[in-house]
Amino acid sequence: MLVVVANDLPPAVRGRMKLWFVEPKPNVFVAGIKDSVAVTVIDYLYKHCPPESGVMIFRSLPGPPGYEIRTIGPTKKAMINISGLQLVIETLKSH
Repeated sequence: MLVVVANDLPPAVRGRMKLWFVEPKPNVFVAGIKDSVAVTVIDYLYKHCPPESGVMIFRSLPGPPGYEIRTIGPTKKAMINISGLQLVIETLKSH
């Protein structure tokens, strides 16, 4: 499975992503694709997305921890690596 969350994709990239993925929310793409196809899509994103696109890519992997997270440019959510485990930092809002 591949999940792509972006701040703002170039129109040509977003149009191509809509061919391969379901877009449940603007600039959020989800697809259950083979690993080899996922690598091709990731390579495409790295080649065609400028850093200001703010892309976060979640790809499922067969071994532990079961996923990897990659980014292109600054994203709205920060990422941290704890003992080799990639996590997305969620800030809590006080009421």
